[in-house]
Amino acid sequence: MHKILFLLFFISISVIAQKEMTPTEAVALKTKVKTRAEAISTVMSEFTQYKHLDFLSDDIVSQGKLAFKVPNLVKWEYTEPFAYSVLFKNETLFINDDGNKSNMDVGSNKIFKQLNQLITASIRGDMFDDNEFNIKYFKINDSSLVYFLPKDEQFSKFIKAFHLTFNANGDVIEVKMIEPSDDYTHIKFTDRVVNKTLSDAVFTE
Repeated sequence: MHKILFLLFFISISVIAQKEMTPTEAVALKTKVKTRAEAISTVMSEFTQYKHLDFLSDDIVSQGKLAFKVPNLVKWEYTEPFAYSVLFKNETLFINDDGNKSNMDVGSNKIFKQLNQLITASIRGDMFDDNEFNIKYFKINDSSLVYFLPKDEQFSKFIKAFHLTFNANGDVIEVKMIEPSDDYTHIKFTDRVVNKTLSDAVFTE
């Protein structure tokens, strides 16, 4: 009986912790995040990535560094548990798998092009496009959680939803990409530094 009461209490606390925003609160969040995004020219951050696959008992955990430079240079450099980097540059995806290099033309592939745009927008935090997404807004303590559900049927076959968590300053601190199977990739950012000079050499292939 005590276990049941504890479980009900835990569920009720979880529900209370995530509360849907009012329209006024949603507009205030969008304004704050867009203002913050427009002021950002570069982002550097450490990250931890959790890849959840339903058939595995534990998530696959990776760590690395992110580098972003306007308008659309993005580099994900994985350092643990292996060396691997992914670079989005000039509508091309460059992959370096521990010295084995390859590339892919993103511009000619609508899905990859859209994904690159979403990644860039999610890093800066400016994804509030009602034409592209159905958007839901929530409050969780001092943070904000926003659900982005793609309207494009073709794209939604690959990505079911994006969940972005913002801190009180309007910075993105977590990104969750959910697949139609409900498998997901959850990325948590730490030690974020904005507007520090980044050489183009950081983004070499």
